Amino acid sequence: MLSAVVVLITLLAVGVLVTSAVDRGEGERRYPWHTDIVATTFWVGEEFDPTAEDGSQSISTYDDAWLLSYGGCDGVIEDGVCRTERRSAANGWFPTSMNPLQNPFYLDLPFDDVNDPRAAAMRAEVVPWADEEPYASMLDDPDTSIMKDRWVELRRGGRTCFGQVEDAGPGRYDDARYVFGSRDARPTNGRFNGAGMDVSPAINGCLGFTELNGEDDRVDWRFVDEQDVPEGPWTRLVTTTPPQADSTSPDPYRREVRVRPGAGRARRGSGGRRARPGPPRSPEGRDGPRRH
Repeated sequence: MLSAVVVLITLLAVGVLVTSAVDRGEGERRYPWHTDIVATTFWVGEEFDPTAEDGSQSISTYDDAWLLSYGGCDGVIEDGVCRTERRSAANGWFPTSMNPLQNPFYLDLPFDDVNDPRAAAMRAEVVPWADEEPYASMLDDPDTSIMKDRWVELRRGGRTCFGQVEDAGPGRYDDARYVFGSRDARPTNGRFNGAGMDVSPAINGCLGFTELNGEDDRVDWRFVDEQDVPEGPWTRLVTTTPPQADSTSPDPYRREVRVRPGAGRARRGSGGRRARPGPPRSPEGRDGPRRH
């Protein structure tokens, strides 16, 4: 009872109610748009700050072997450093120097429902799909995210692209008002020009960002259910996570990637272990100048 009261007080404090996050009508779920949001760019294998605990994109908050699971540096290696690169529509915005094992259209949002205690405590109340299967059955497992692999629609100018949530950030990890609210709240993160998400090089190219790795491009975004995601380069490889770890499998944290019909042969990533709960992050993220 006490824990329920604490969660209710937290929800009132952040100003988020599930009923205000989505509108249901004629069998369709409509998620609210978040407009004019600064989006910075990150990539698997990036070393943003080697001295910071969360300064490497070799791991994500949901996969501490992200680099391995993805298949390597999502860019080009120059002098032993994984760097980003400009992408082209000619190959669907995919990387030019490697073949990814997971969807190159990925992003993060500042709500970590696995490793941030505050976000984890409120996820059942604020995440709009938390009461649906298979997510409802996953709520009792603190090591399983109901955010990972969810789809997001992004638009910039006249372009629209789609991507999957594969990490948490930037800067904050429990920003429920911004991520799930229906009033177009601003991100509480104050760093990196107030960025409200990081996007991958594929999304950067697909949306026609003016900067390869800057802090000035802005997007509109909203969640979207998988069945409402149109075919496109973002569906050539779709990253999925088993609803529950299979303890009888040689690798219970195996990640799978499926390819939609007509897109070629399915590929399977070897996966790593999910990130385990660690020390709570500070309100502005862990120590070090990390945008993510």
